[in-house]
Amino acid sequence: MPKRRSRNPTDTGVVRIIGGQYRSRQLPVLSVEGLRPSGDRLRETLFNWLQYELPGARCLDAFAGTGALGFEAASRYAASVTLVESHRSVAAELENTRAQLAADHVTVVNRRFEAFAAMHPEPFDLVFVDPPFHTADFAAVLATADSLLAPAGWLYLECPKQQSDARLSVPSTWTTLRDKVFGDVRARLYQRTEPTPVPVAG
Repeated sequence: MPKRRSRNPTDTGVVRIIGGQYRSRQLPVLSVEGLRPSGDRLRETLFNWLQYELPGARCLDAFAGTGALGFEAASRYAASVTLVESHRSVAAELENTRAQLAADHVTVVNRRFEAFAAMHPEPFDLVFVDPPFHTADFAAVLATADSLLAPAGWLYLECPKQQSDARLSVPSTWTTLRDKVFGDVRARLYQRTEPTPVPVAG
């Protein structure tokens, strides 16, 4: 069994993996501007929503941060999880955690999300999108995420609670399955669906 990691002096706290094979293992929260891990209650609700979709799924955590979403998916038997993180120190900490968990089905990529999307041809079954709220261009982020989403794939989004689908420019091929507010955060779960063909007259 992998040893528990020691605390890093730049840690400001920890979050715990809630369920699955890595249950109760700790993920460090570094002192980095914009790093905002999803709360326990929110993650518990999210992974209840996704419990039947995760086993065997190809997952992408587009703004990984602490890795709370991606490692939770890995813990619950996703086939593969890619953690994309632009901050070098945060990405290095994700790699440390991956090694501590011996999570060979997890890959850490130290790139901006847009740069990763430009180089990655394979679609994902499930994409987690939880960008820094104060800097994110949500419309651009969702358009990029759409290019990586498999047919009938799922996308989870965290955004400020006042953001409407219209302001987010949600693609017309996405159906909203869940929409719940946790404090100042809105959690939405979408599924990509093909538009219904319009019958041709005549």
